[in-house]
Amino acid sequence: MTEISALPVRGRALCCGTVHSVTILPPGEPPQFSAIVTDVDDAVDAPKAGRKVNHRVRLIWLGRRRVPGIGAGTELRFEGMVSIRDGLPTVFNPRYEIIGKQET
Repeated sequence: MTEISALPVRGRALCCGTVHSVTILPPGEPPQFSAIVTDVDDAVDAPKAGRKVNHRVRLIWLGRRRVPGIGAGTELRFEGMVSIRDGLPTVFNPRYEIIGKQET
């Protein structure tokens, strides 16, 4: 499994992460649902600044206005072809699995 911070510029990848945000386009636009997925890593200089660094990837489902079960805070395992779009690693129409959380 590849970490989001180590995604290739182009090529197939299998990753895990947490949905940070979703974007739903208005009805007049072609259907597209996107989610920003992050992982949190301590960077070399981040502890000095007292912060953590988020690595991000954009997942885009074309032809869909929503994807059931996917919202902010959802943990996902996803797979697909990575490309760069607007400077951000992007996976179009990824295969995905929602990772459940154990109740306490």
